[in-house]
Amino acid sequence: MQIDAKAVKALRDKTSAGMMDCKKALVEAGGDQEKAIDLLREKGLAAAAKRAGRAANQGVVDSYIHLGGKIGVLVEVNCETDFVAKNEEFRSFVRDICLQVAASNPAYLTRDEVPGELLEKERDILRAQALNEGKPEKVVEKIIEGRIDKYYRENCLLDQAFIKDEDVTIHDLLTGMIAKIGENIVIRRFARFELGEGLEDDGGCCGGCS
Repeated sequence: MQIDAKAVKALRDKTSAGMMDCKKALVEAGGDQEKAIDLLREKGLAAAAKRAGRAANQGVVDSYIHLGGKIGVLVEVNCETDFVAKNEEFRSFVRDICLQVAASNPAYLTRDEVPGELLEKERDILRAQALNEGKPEKVVEKIIEGRIDKYYRENCLLDQAFIKDEDVTIHDLLTGMIAKIGENIVIRRFARFELGEGLEDDGGCCGGCS
């Protein structure tokens, strides 16, 4: 099948994959851009999986301050080499993660970090809600799992929709960067600070009041 060079460029602009990879994906997808994107993502996931076991001891700690100093974020992202740590695309990726944490306020990095007791409590609440809504007993468990999945998507960074493209999760963004850079990349940890968070209103009393 003959593939137009403009179609190849359009796919490259959308995915940042190599020109030959884009052309092969379009040929395999019969010229369908969306199917070609899916194919490239699948190949990216495969490439990422192969690199997941590699040691990632380099990287950067980046920061972002938003809203006139009212929200601050620290993020550590690791890679395999100092060369990649200095790469502009890698740095841009880290900055996007900072923006994501600032905007979406995830509570956890991955699903595995969510405490089991919290999930059990959440399931009990969701089960009671579903039954109170009159849902049939036989579908309650399916409803609960669907709502737990929504909880993950709202609270776990890797499951969240990317703020710049809601069709892409942070996990997709990460695996795409691994495929593009050719090294294992790990979002190691993050911290988000919001001015006044956790403080109770003391009625305006200053710190010197006794």
